[in-house]
Amino acid sequence: MTTTLVSKNGVKRDWYIADAADKTLGRFATRIATVLMGKHKADYTPHADNGDFVIVTNAAKIHLTGKKWTKKEYIRHSQYPGGLRRRTAEQVHALDQTRIVETAIRGMLPTNHLRAQRMKRLRVFAGAEHTHDAHKPKALTGI
Repeated sequence: MTTTLVSKNGVKRDWYIADAADKTLGRFATRIATVLMGKHKADYTPHADNGDFVIVTNAAKIHLTGKKWTKKEYIRHSQYPGGLRRRTAEQVHALDQTRIVETAIRGMLPTNHLRAQRMKRLRVFAGAEHTHDAHKPKALTGI
């Protein structure tokens, strides 16, 4: 068995659309991250960026299990004394309805130089409307 190595010019990128309405956040983010990495393809190469574009709609209607709306915290620090900021998922959702989905998907991607390139291929929309109809996205199944 030989491993196929895909060059940058040999990558064929498709467009997929996924509806996040009433989907569990973690399971949904895992599936989207898999498509962004290209692991669903037969010619997956770990060190090459051969993933596809993903459009996520209805991000405002994502589902969190249990008491995560009030218990899950998003923490950041400004690197100054007293600069710790904590926000619950409910507060983050009120400020930006797409941020929770973007953060979850970003956390599912490996921490390397390819993560920024993969995140650029992700488009997240709060509602059902999106601006990428010209690409003729296929429905992402198995979510």
